[in-house]
Amino acid sequence: MPARPRELTPDRSSRHLFGAKMRAHRERAGLSLEALSEVVNISRSHLSRIETADSMPPPDLAARLDAAFGTDGIFEELYRLASKEIHPDQFQRRMDLESRAQVIGEYSGQIVPGLMQTPEYARAQFREANPWASEDRIEELVTARLSHQALLESTAAALKDYSAVLDEAVLRRGFGSPVEMRAQLSRLLKLTLTQRTMVQVLPFSYGGHALVGGSLTLMTLGDGRRVAYEESITTGTLMEDLESVTDRERAYDLLRVSALSPRDSAAFIKSAMEALPT
Repeated sequence: MPARPRELTPDRSSRHLFGAKMRAHRERAGLSLEALSEVVNISRSHLSRIETADSMPPPDLAARLDAAFGTDGIFEELYRLASKEIHPDQFQRRMDLESRAQVIGEYSGQIVPGLMQTPEYARAQFREANPWASEDRIEELVTARLSHQALLESTAAALKDYSAVLDEAVLRRGFGSPVEMRAQLSRLLKLTLTQRTMVQVLPFSYGGHALVGGSLTLMTLGDGRRVAYEESITTGTLMEDLESVTDRERAYDLLRVSALSPRDSAAFIKSAMEALPT
């Protein structure tokens, strides 16, 4: 007995609506996923993920669907909406993808990435971000962040390789007291080079670069899919089309080869610890 198609939720976002419309027109045309795959030259598995909103449509798919279904630009309009939309479920989706990733690479220009934060650093960061939040709410956020760190700490996690490039500002900009910041730098020091982690520092002397002003997370999933998540102060953008992900990977790779080696990064972190007031 064939598996029952997964129920769609077109009301959640433009990405979900794109997938639902694609399935509706495909079924109306009497096409299976395999048959549509041959028409639009995209794999059946990829089309299936687009229908269920597990993947963003590639930029050139919309025009191919309009041609296949004779829909006069409807899918191109939907794609324009979906590509600009900050999805309400986007951060949760990023967390889900991160939990399934086998390889993660991160760049951060201002803040220690969440996977490497100490409780005290995380608490201080959340207080600065929302000084009006109650202590209970702050503790909820800290607990959630620490629980997510099982990705790095548990041997049962999918994650096999984690790398991070940290701008020098991450080490210089303190959160919490000098004692708490020293503890945070000490944790970074321990993670500089292990079997699963590599941390590199990009000093101010390097100058400007393509990723300055934000943060970037690159993820490779077990099935080989690659996704990128770009974050600014209050918003995040999840990218799943190959062109956007490849552009971010190139920028990240350039920073990795330009940053200090893990050994020199460890020495740099130690010097930042020594520069903190006692």
